[in-house]
Amino acid sequence: MSAGELRGAVPGRRVGVIGLARSGRAAARLLRAEGASVYASDTRDTPDLRATAEALREGGVDVDLGHHDPGRLAECDWLVTSPGIPPGAPVFALPEVDGKPVYSEVEVAFWFAGAPVVAVTGTNGKTTTTALLGEIARAAGFAVEVAGNIGRAFGEAVLDGGPVDWYVLEVSSFQLGRIEAFHPRVAVVLNLAPDHLDWYPRFEAYVADKARIAENLGRGDDLVLNAEDAAVAGFGADRPASRHWFHRSAPVERGATVEAGRIVLVGESDAGPVMAVDELAIPGAHNLQNALAATVAAARMGVDRETIAGALAAFPGVPHRLETVHEEAGVTWVNDSKATNVGSAEVALEAFDRPLVVILGGRHKGSPYAPLASELAERARAVLAIGEAAPVIAAELAESVEVEEVGTLERAVSRARALARPGDVVLLSPACSSYDQFTSYEERGERFRDLVTGGSR
Repeated sequence: MSAGELRGAVPGRRVGVIGLARSGRAAARLLRAEGASVYASDTRDTPDLRATAEALREGGVDVDLGHHDPGRLAECDWLVTSPGIPPGAPVFALPEVDGKPVYSEVEVAFWFAGAPVVAVTGTNGKTTTTALLGEIARAAGFAVEVAGNIGRAFGEAVLDGGPVDWYVLEVSSFQLGRIEAFHPRVAVVLNLAPDHLDWYPRFEAYVADKARIAENLGRGDDLVLNAEDAAVAGFGADRPASRHWFHRSAPVERGATVEAGRIVLVGESDAGPVMAVDELAIPGAHNLQNALAATVAAARMGVDRETIAGALAAFPGVPHRLETVHEEAGVTWVNDSKATNVGSAEVALEAFDRPLVVILGGRHKGSPYAPLASELAERARAVLAIGEAAPVIAAELAESVEVEEVGTLERAVSRARALARPGDVVLLSPACSSYDQFTSYEERGERFRDLVTGGSR
């Protein structure tokens, strides 16, 4: 069905919303506002969720906390799930639920979006690229809502935002795995590496969900792909959309590359040099890749090279991604809490040429930590392992680097103060999700900042 047909089918329908984190709350509010009868539930029951439930009830949504009611779900015509609910969650195996259509919140929000969408996905770099693209679009004078996994749910942006020229979204494999009509005007795929193997049975299943970003692209749409990553080479090959490429060192037929130290647009309507690489405000080879991707996507949105260059030169990065939060006694403290997988942590390790004290750990996601071994052996003074993953990290890395299992982030910061020497970097780059001890990577990063600075900003 088309987005219009799905949108038109909402009034009067009974819809179940599974999970009441940010996306679930947004979906429940949006669907109720559009005339659906909504039942929302979450197996958790916390003070924050009770406040959420009360607000939703005041808006006409039926809410259960602490359980999902099979009888209520059986009455629903279809379901919406938050990205934090695993595909194998017991609720989806209930006989009352089996066979019902299940959509993601980004799919539902798309039905009601009144402006074109730019969607960014990949294993690493999504948040930085999405935020950067939003800044470029604003610099060009567009009214932009930046949403999705980056902080504000897409449904909330649709429901509460003002007039919009573009929605710029960070989208995850979990969200893409439950789409039907979701159709970005510009889609960006940054890279693919093993991730979420605690949820996916194999890497190929994860890649298949990522590839769905191109599923509904048509003539006049644009797909921006990483020419350095063979895993994305086939994305959208069977679609009539235009494919564009970015590469940090090799020529591309159409897209962006680097020539003589400058970012250059090639084969595009506004082809030519954009800016010198050393003028980028965000450092690191990985951020050059993000900048190239954003350059191509912005050009496909109609932004000129001069505006792109100005925004790239001014963009300072995003919180929780290689963010320097404190410097004291010659030690630099860096918050990379957004590094929720091994590949992202590997990128962080490669960004420094100074001795490191590295804090790893959280909820184990199924990927081995071995890819970190050589970088840690070369430059890490010690690894401080926290959370549920600490024993696994110690078992896999102890032969390459000194590993101490310290349990909590509080103990890790205290121990790092004792270990770090002038000139060192203390790097929180967990390579794990935060859900064993925190509600989000943002909460983990803020806690790190507060512990390091004593609560001062």
